[in-house]
Amino acid sequence: MADKKSSIDQDLVRDLATILTETDLTEIEIEQDDLRIRVSRGGSAVPQTVQAYAPPPSAPAAAAPPAPAAAAPAAEATGNANNAVSSPMVGTAYLSPSPEALPFVEIGQSVSEGQTVMIIEAMKTMNQIPAPRAGKVTAILVEDAQPVEYGEPLLVIE
Repeated sequence: MADKKSSIDQDLVRDLATILTETDLTEIEIEQDDLRIRVSRGGSAVPQTVQAYAPPPSAPAAAAPPAPAAAAPAAEATGNANNAVSSPMVGTAYLSPSPEALPFVEIGQSVSEGQTVMIIEAMKTMNQIPAPRAGKVTAILVEDAQPVEYGEPLLVIE
């Protein structure tokens, strides 16, 4: 065994270490005949990954407080639940096609059956929500970019 360790080409190991540094890899392994060499370096990749995932949990927590504020209008406006348009899916509701565009509908506006009243993004897909009937929009129960649940009232059409 001592002969095998002494016969390891140190220049080869240095070259592999150089490749790690130049390519920003964390590990490289080669095998020649019955000799296998693996060179790895301990990096801070794991802590960086943990730090990258740390901020997102705080974002949903910040989004949670607006939901109770929206619940109060929902309780008032859904007095006639037959007129409420409910979310057909879980996702994020958007009131306009883009941040700088005008909203699809506004309170007091008349809509026709099938007219797009908002978009719900689910799994990176934008789903248009059509008006189930013609009428007048009397309440919009969600904020722009608000997470919504299946069956949650979105707006009321009288």
